[in-house]
Amino acid sequence: MQENRNASSALNFDGRGVVCIDTNRVLDSCRDRDCFEDTRVYLDSDGESVINNATNVRLKSAKLIWAFVGLDSVPFNRGFYRVSVRYYVKVEGEGCTGMGRNQTFCGIAVLEKEVILYGGEGCLRTFSSSPENNFCDICNLDTVSDDSPVAVVETVEPIILGQKITDCGCQCNCCDTAVELPTAISGCLGGEICTNSQGPRLYVSFGIFSVIRILRPAQLLVQATDYSVPDKECTAATNDENPCALFRTMAFPENQFRNTGTSHRDSTSQKNGGCGCSGK
Repeated sequence: MQENRNASSALNFDGRGVVCIDTNRVLDSCRDRDCFEDTRVYLDSDGESVINNATNVRLKSAKLIWAFVGLDSVPFNRGFYRVSVRYYVKVEGEGCTGMGRNQTFCGIAVLEKEVILYGGEGCLRTFSSSPENNFCDICNLDTVSDDSPVAVVETVEPIILGQKITDCGCQCNCCDTAVELPTAISGCLGGEICTNSQGPRLYVSFGIFSVIRILRPAQLLVQATDYSVPDKECTAATNDENPCALFRTMAFPENQFRNTGTSHRDSTSQKNGGCGCSGK
């Protein structure tokens, strides 16, 4: 065994060689641009008051605050999985309430999508050491892995494509079905969310770019090189007499400007919906 260690070190005497790493392997992935038309935005009591009394409303921003990712195997299709994604988006807007005053408000929108990807098959049971477990007392049985793949969703901030306000003038549960929001999500507004309001409702169309992939643990052989000391010296952030001196040394962030683009409103999203709802 000592000879085997010596032989291995002799192959890597220059800091180079093939090593085995334990990592995640991408088995399948997809990209998508989703347009969620006329999605209801749930408001608190203050937001309801602004929408009801404002002469004009505009939306300022939309921010993705959380996403739930679910993974379920597809029956009769071994190795394939259904990835369910539910986005929670916080919308900020303002309304003109008269006398030249504007009042801001916030709301929550829920967006859902599903895709099917290949995740492979596995029958391994993985166990690992843990400081909480010992030979005489097993504290946690949840540390056992069932060899299921992992779904990962990457996305950018939602884009607001259009908006409209409708009066609830129909008898079919006011044209949509209210969803139940988790406590942590509803708490982002600071007030109680009105899910069954009979007043005017705000609907927004969102555009989201996303990448979804399925990962599985894998052991891979890779060509490795030892860490090298960088040649670049650190630049001290000192207070210079000229405050622009340090700023001029910074590289221009070109990558931040390569993905800019414009989006136009969908004229059809402004049309009145069915079920007796009228636009405002």
